[in-house]
Amino acid sequence: MRIIAGEFRGRRLLPPKTDATRPITDRVKQSLFDILTPYISGATVYDCFAGTGSLGLESISRGAERAVLFEMDRSAASILRRNVDALRVADRCTIIPGDLFTYFWSRPSESAPPASLIFLDPPYQMVRTRQDDLRKLAQKWAGRHTTPEGIIVFRHATEDALDLPPLQRYDERTYGGMTIELLKKP
Repeated sequence: MRIIAGEFRGRRLLPPKTDATRPITDRVKQSLFDILTPYISGATVYDCFAGTGSLGLESISRGAERAVLFEMDRSAASILRRNVDALRVADRCTIIPGDLFTYFWSRPSESAPPASLIFLDPPYQMVRTRQDDLRKLAQKWAGRHTTPEGIIVFRHATEDALDLPPLQRYDERTYGGMTIELLKKP
């Protein structure tokens, strides 16, 4: 795993030590960021279920102003912290350990800066088992947590398509058994 472009191009990221995360391949990440390039400069990014931080740190490398990285697996959060420290971007990154849903349920909308780019990359099993929670999260993000032009990137197993109203799908790409949906506010 590595940073593909920008300030930290070519820098390696520490890989996960467990199978709790599913790293995105360089090919898929490059394709995704080719689409997202116009939206990254100066962005506030949420990397939800960040794992090693590949998507959030790629965004920082490409000019995002700030990344909020959410990770509940302790082992993955430890690797994430080491990757942030290795790139010396702790001043641009906030790591939120613990459950993403609890974080958003327990805080008023004004407590987190609105994101212009959100990576929603839950464990595939979670898309099957916590559909109601993911829908409630989408409703929250359609409010004040997302800028008016904000984009939500939802990665999931192709067979686990899930509507997240009121967010609207405006693009979809399939890579093998994985689908990436680009969503926006209505």
